Amino acid sequence: MTWSVVPSLTDTSEMADNMLNELSSFEGQSVLVTGHTGFKGSWLALWLHRLGAHVTGYALEPPSDTNHFEASNLADLLVEDLRGDIRDAHLMADVVRRCAPDVVFHLAAQPIVRTSLVDPRETFDINVIGTASVLDAVRLADRPCAVVVATSDKCYRNNGQVWGFRENDPLGGHDPYSASKAGTELVVDAYRSSFFPVDRIAEHGVRLASVRAGNVIGGGDWAEDRLVPDAVRALSAGADLIVRNPGSTRPWQHVLEPLSGYLALAERLLRDEHPATWVGAWNFGPFTNDEATVADLATALIDAWGSGRWTVPPGSSSDVEAKTLRIAIDKAISTLGWQPRWHLGEAVRRTVDWYRHYYRDPTRAMREHSLNDIEAYETANRRPDPT
Repeated sequence: MTWSVVPSLTDTSEMADNMLNELSSFEGQSVLVTGHTGFKGSWLALWLHRLGAHVTGYALEPPSDTNHFEASNLADLLVEDLRGDIRDAHLMADVVRRCAPDVVFHLAAQPIVRTSLVDPRETFDINVIGTASVLDAVRLADRPCAVVVATSDKCYRNNGQVWGFRENDPLGGHDPYSASKAGTELVVDAYRSSFFPVDRIAEHGVRLASVRAGNVIGGGDWAEDRLVPDAVRALSAGADLIVRNPGSTRPWQHVLEPLSGYLALAERLLRDEHPATWVGAWNFGPFTNDEATVADLATALIDAWGSGRWTVPPGSSSDVEAKTLRIAIDKAISTLGWQPRWHLGEAVRRTVDWYRHYYRDPTRAMREHSLNDIEAYETANRRPDPT
């Protein structure tokens, strides 16, 4: 399978638009990011700083010895770089009071399906109770703010349907990770209904939404049991890439794609005096013509790297994860005006380029390279819906 690459990432034609203009509302705002030491959280913290936000981060230590947060030297960009567990309700409440956020992005989570099978209780504790702790801290702070809670495309009850899940489809989960994300969505809905109802926005001032992304790729991810980090570790060492479930189809996308949706949604929550349109759940994924199997993506990564091969060990297939997973992004396109900007081919190229730059000199900070990717994404054309 092949994907076309965006011809020019800095096109200034009529179809191009500068996302910096769209996201100018973040300048000077106090923003709290939970999970800022993680893969998605560190990219988001860097982007928010570029937009002029005053960013406070709250998280555990980075999840791996090598990571995007430290590789890009992000700590010195933050107002505060705080360490702690989101399940610590007292500490979480103190962080929210100290930060006095205008916006909260809650990304801290246990994000790995296979880890949830080893320790399901902790996965539920972090993802469900941890989210309740964050939202309760917002409630106790009694401060108007926009809150965006990141869950997952796996929060849906996957009945094997071939069409994409929409935001109002039933929640569920056949494994602890997926069920924990469905539980997170229920916690968000309960807090929105009980404490932050939109018809009483003048009283509490809290605008609460949840966001569900596809499978993200990008530079700086070294988590265990993810295809791209597994590929980078194998290819950089000259070893075979071991692939499980090569026929599984997933909504792959560059990490900047869903983050741009999170930012666009938070910006609407911030500035719209009538936020009923923006609270609720939102999907951010690729167009259907950019979906790919695990085998397709593994092959594309190897081609971009320039060498290597992938293999499937006997008996490696798992029945835990669904074979096909798609999410529909019609709501984000028609209501929010958000659309993907990079084809999967471009996402793969930029991901591999980030890692190749890193491995040439692991002592060199990758902040500039990450910022170059963000700038290229901001100035890339919106892609027309192929449907």
